[in-house]
Amino acid sequence: MLENIGLEHIQTYIQSGNVVFQAEEVDKNELSTKMSQAIRQEKGFEPKILLLELNELETAIANNPFPNAKTEPKTLHLYFLTEDAKGPDLASLEKLKKDAEAFELKDKVFYLYAPEGIGRSKLAERVERALGVSVTARNWRTVTKVLELALAAKL
Repeated sequence: MLENIGLEHIQTYIQSGNVVFQAEEVDKNELSTKMSQAIRQEKGFEPKILLLELNELETAIANNPFPNAKTEPKTLHLYFLTEDAKGPDLASLEKLKKDAEAFELKDKVFYLYAPEGIGRSKLAERVERALGVSVTARNWRTVTKVLELALAAKL
């Protein structure tokens, strides 16, 4: 399906929408629209797609404010924003934060350290609303694995 819209060297990682590929198309908005439409035609639903370039993924990893969480990759989650958060309500998230949790917003990535898991985190369920933009979240293990696949595909 994705090859039919011009993507090459396609690789996926787990079944949660993680796709690494190369494309001639340089306009990310046009490409994400093409991908959404192809999925709608093939699968019957049209997901919102967030595309990151290799350098954006590398920067997100390099900017990790919680390097100690690397040893427990399920405790660190990166929320990738579809656009800059204008006037995010971080104060409301601070009020919801458990003692063990920590977070930081850097550019278009919201980092959440949640050692007790995000399933029980009230903060985690309010991130998108507080930031005021659409997000997609991945844990540290997934983000680093996607980077590994992207770097291998670049060769």
